[in-house]
Amino acid sequence: MTGTVPTPLQLRARLSRIAVRPIDDAGRRRAAVAVTVTEEGHGAGVNGLPVHASWCTEAALLLTRRATDLRSHAGQWAMPGGRIDEGETPEQAALRELAEEVGLTLGADAVLGRLDDYATRSGYVITPVVVWAGAARDVVPNAAEVSSIHRIPTSELLRADAPLLNQVRGAEHPVLRMPIGQAWIAAPTAAFLYQFREWCLLDRPTRVAHFDQPAFAWR
Repeated sequence: MTGTVPTPLQLRARLSRIAVRPIDDAGRRRAAVAVTVTEEGHGAGVNGLPVHASWCTEAALLLTRRATDLRSHAGQWAMPGGRIDEGETPEQAALRELAEEVGLTLGADAVLGRLDDYATRSGYVITPVVVWAGAARDVVPNAAEVSSIHRIPTSELLRADAPLLNQVRGAEHPVLRMPIGQAWIAAPTAAFLYQFREWCLLDRPTRVAHFDQPAFAWR
């Protein structure tokens, strides 16, 4: 990787230096997502971002658009993830969901660390698990859950207009969004993107669990 992007070993070291903040809430369901670092490859495929014809070594994060016929959060931006099954660790759940949703099978040694837990308005506590996936050239969306897969260049997270913060009625704290191309991604996914940017790219501890979600994500 080049430019401001650290190597996987540096990412692991940066994550290990910061004490993550878990959320212990027995009244909420537990979930995990894979914050998947890959080579950028064919590009993001997002309006306003170029799609590259060949593989390159700029790092990217793997994001999905959820299938449009899902009962909850249909069509929204997400990271591969889902509910933690009985007896699973967040790391095991994130790797399992990564394989189920995009066909990417990684071993335990791909795990680089965690980000802070985030409690959603829909009743979950989500643990973000950072993993290194290398080229990840053979990802395939599981049509039952995923409509498309996108690689967001890490340089896009470093835009001067990120993050976007605004107040909404009924929210105590600002709503967090991250601009991507000509659109934006909302929390909770935006919270993971922003904290990854702060911790892993800029090496500065920043907390995000207090940021709220837009009203459409409350259900």
